[in-house]
Amino acid sequence: MAIIGPGPDDPEYDNYDPAWRHQDTPFRRWVYEKLTAAGFTVAHDMATSCAPANRYNGLSDDQVDEIAFLAHVTHDEVRAAHKADLAEWAREQQLREHPDLAVLDADLDRISHRH
Repeated sequence: MAIIGPGPDDPEYDNYDPAWRHQDTPFRRWVYEKLTAAGFTVAHDMATSCAPANRYNGLSDDQVDEIAFLAHVTHDEVRAAHKADLAEWAREQQLREHPDLAVLDADLDRISHRH
């Protein structure tokens, strides 16, 4: 089957990572949940096209409009979910850069769940 559009070795392909199709992110789960609740039949495909690309390319006003319209939510809700995803991503990156923080993070999570 022929590839329509740029292939993996083309310079235009640089803003897309095929692994994104399978990467689970908070924003992807949020988009999927909201679109499913709104009765959108291809919620999985839409969520896959939005996330995690939102982490690398941001969300344009048009993308925010489209997600809000299809998911029956406000623009602010879309932006809040995107912002929360970016915060989670920053935390993931910090833990990757400083693996010793993962142990501290786990301890803090355990303590917070006790109270």
